[in-house]
Amino acid sequence: MVFKWLKIWHYGLLALLFCFWVGGFSAQAADWQQQPCVAALSESQILSVEQVKYGAQPISQQQFAAAVLRTFSGRFAAANAALGLTFDGATEVDQLLEAALGEATHGPRPILRSQALTVLATGAALPYQVHATRLLESTFRDSSLIPVQGREGVAAALAQGMIPMGANHTGSKPRLNPNRSTSYGMAANFLCAAHPDPAITAMVPERIPLKDFTPAAIPQTEIRGVWLTNVDSQVLFSRDRLASGLKQLAKLNFNTVYPTVWNWGYTLYPSAVARRTFGYKQGLYPDVDNTGARDEVLEAAQGDRDMLLELINLARPLGLRVVPWFEFGFMVPADSALALAHPDWLTQRADGSTIKAEGIHNRAWLNPFHADVQQFMLDMVSELAANYPIDGFQVDDHFGLPAAYGYDSYTVNLYRQEHSGQPPPADIYDPEWTRWRADKITDVMRRLFETLKQRRPDAIMSVSPNPHEFAYKQFLQDWDTWVGRGYVEELIIQLYRSDLGRFVWEMGRAPAQAARRHIPTAIGVLSGLRERPVSMDWIQDQVAAVRDRSYAGVSFFFYESLWWSDTETREQRQQSLHQLFPNKVPAPRV
Repeated sequence: MVFKWLKIWHYGLLALLFCFWVGGFSAQAADWQQQPCVAALSESQILSVEQVKYGAQPISQQQFAAAVLRTFSGRFAAANAALGLTFDGATEVDQLLEAALGEATHGPRPILRSQALTVLATGAALPYQVHATRLLESTFRDSSLIPVQGREGVAAALAQGMIPMGANHTGSKPRLNPNRSTSYGMAANFLCAAHPDPAITAMVPERIPLKDFTPAAIPQTEIRGVWLTNVDSQVLFSRDRLASGLKQLAKLNFNTVYPTVWNWGYTLYPSAVARRTFGYKQGLYPDVDNTGARDEVLEAAQGDRDMLLELINLARPLGLRVVPWFEFGFMVPADSALALAHPDWLTQRADGSTIKAEGIHNRAWLNPFHADVQQFMLDMVSELAANYPIDGFQVDDHFGLPAAYGYDSYTVNLYRQEHSGQPPPADIYDPEWTRWRADKITDVMRRLFETLKQRRPDAIMSVSPNPHEFAYKQFLQDWDTWVGRGYVEELIIQLYRSDLGRFVWEMGRAPAQAARRHIPTAIGVLSGLRERPVSMDWIQDQVAAVRDRSYAGVSFFFYESLWWSDTETREQRQQSLHQLFPNKVPAPRV
């Protein structure tokens, strides 16, 4: 009997506590829904509170993204249009989540605090920060817990004063608790603090302030490279120019040069492979004026000069690594000696065409699936590694194939053999067709890597591609797989951007981050083009952003453009570069 009464008393107490609990949260819900911030958002139909029982209830990724888009109507779309970005999501909410969270997108799940701020920064098109990592470290005690995918957005929101001061934000360095779920109440505060209407932002008066910070220190190892090309550049055309240029780079504490040795359908070193394949041992002068012919007078003036050997002999005493570079990869001028000698080596679009125009120049593409083309490339690499004491070898974004190509008879027959007689899909972006071609190119990359290592084991295999999503879809270049399989020992991702947001956003993408954890991964920076000089301020910001995010260094495209400017003298630009690289450091190795 005593036990029975104790049991009744126990359940009665639980029921009473439950009533207080429900009543307490109901009152809390009423208070929360009546806050001016929430009322304003509700009236604007930005954040629905009809189904919210209390302010601590988590809000999902989809719900918060939708609220952000309603708060900043049109900004996300306008920013994407300006930057040339497109996303595959079925709705704008899906696209915003993909842009902000990438692989962490799981729409119905509660959105974490760092994710919410990233979605907010992306949807509101907030300016990203050069020194995002240092800014976060100086502000939050738990900055190390902020996921890589969320660091840019949190820093952008912080810099704009859009992170409200919460109850847990105490002391000189508050905690963000970035991996906790975002409640409806916190989401409302985020939206009000960032709202474009000053009357609504005033409803959240206390914000986490910016702290003073020190920029990233100069690394003890760092890739400091520059590409040497023969287009809009004179540096490769004489020993004197080479000597002067390399001395200048060494004086400015660069440590790596990437000279082109395969460009515009010719080698830039005396090549027995090239001579037996299409009749010319080398060609230093590209047909930039589109005359359709080699400049035999200039070529003859070079005599028996071996530009690459000269460069190596000049660079070594200066402490510069020499990593020859196949600038054209599988691309050739449509009227080049190679294309004319081996028309069967050229691949085609579905309509049978071979030419792809680049300005006034017509290009064709060697078929990377053709056994003879593959052997030609491997023979050139073998020749280079056997005959020259190179520190490495590099291919770039042209060691792939535009997605529209691959419909030549050779490739179609090869595809049929492996697909029970079925022809390739007409859709150039068909997933299986893309994967099949990309895998074939990956196998060529494997053979190229093995050839280099057989001839010169200590030489590094370097790759300089576009960001992976673009490289894979548009050029069948699956460099993420190349890295994963060990075929790449140095990666330099080309980020030729004029916008800081796009520049740092690309650095945060998953393939780049994965590569950075395994091999030295640097960023290719555009230092200028003939009619588009780049300011040294922007170059310095990019280098600072790269260092802030702990990438392995930079390489500039290209040598001559380092000195081009409408507003700065050559001496001023050299002084700025010396400030970036005040001391000598070695390049990192795997």
